[in-house]
Amino acid sequence: MTARKTAAAQAARDAGLPDAQVHVENFRQVREARRAELVEDYVELISDLLATTGRARQVDIAERLGVAQPTVARTLQRLVRDGLVLQKPYRGAFLTDAGETLARASRVRHQTVESFLVALGVPPDIARRDAEGIEHHVSPETLAVFEAFVEKTRG
Repeated sequence: MTARKTAAAQAARDAGLPDAQVHVENFRQVREARRAELVEDYVELISDLLATTGRARQVDIAERLGVAQPTVARTLQRLVRDGLVLQKPYRGAFLTDAGETLARASRVRHQTVESFLVALGVPPDIARRDAEGIEHHVSPETLAVFEAFVEKTRG
């Protein structure tokens, strides 16, 4: 390593910045979570709509997500391509086994994060809204700590 790189690395450490490779990994994780977020939101919503109304039409998905129907159509095409959704003409969207598994996992993560926030004293309506973003970015290790904390506060 050159003297310039060594000095820059030392200055970064002195400023409290993580090692460059750690930084790379942190940002990679965030980018992956952002990519997965949309997919998880769609499959979870489709699962919820099917369970409560028996159908998941594009118009219903668009209304619930606050997006235009063409946006929903494009996303559903991608989910079909990825093997998570089946579309049936005039009947709407349905989840494959893989889609339902992903929806269940996303729902559990959401409920865990929401319960954790409520246990910390966050009002339930705010916890529900905040959990919607956090659930996609929380690691399995952190989620396990959240679960343990919630269980301890219940017991």
